[in-house]
Amino acid sequence: MTSQSKSLTGGCQCGAVRFRVTRLGRPSICHCRMCQKAFGGFFGPLVTAYNATWTRGEPKWFQSSNAARRAFCGDCGTPLAYETRFGLELAIGAFDDPEVAAPVIQVNLTDKLSFFDGLTALPARTEASDEWRDFLAGIHSNQHPDHDTADWPPKGGDNG
Repeated sequence: MTSQSKSLTGGCQCGAVRFRVTRLGRPSICHCRMCQKAFGGFFGPLVTAYNATWTRGEPKWFQSSNAARRAFCGDCGTPLAYETRFGLELAIGAFDDPEVAAPVIQVNLTDKLSFFDGLTALPARTEASDEWRDFLAGIHSNQHPDHDTADWPPKGGDNG
């Protein structure tokens, strides 16, 4: 169980929805098919959240089953939370510093994708091509920065 004495913050990619939490429980990755679909990925990275509040905007909710609902940003679609009668879990990747909730357990292994365990053995591209570096140099991100802001989007157009 992970416990913090300070507030932890996070939110969606566009900055329309932000949250703050004062205490975290067990971080996990869930392999169930609902989490795969909700996150659009191979698993759902979630951490139990205590004393969580929405500090900017409100998420939209989807009742994904008779026992659970899932929160996401209605503007950009970022998955934000999972809630059952047992409590609220927040998406680890939505935290400003996802390192605060490194997963300690995998759950719902019956739906784990067959190739999942071999992902870290895939070859890794370590060198960027000139074409890729040129592409990256021309990008201006509209993503909300990894910290709270008074207003968003900023009035001067600077997203940092």
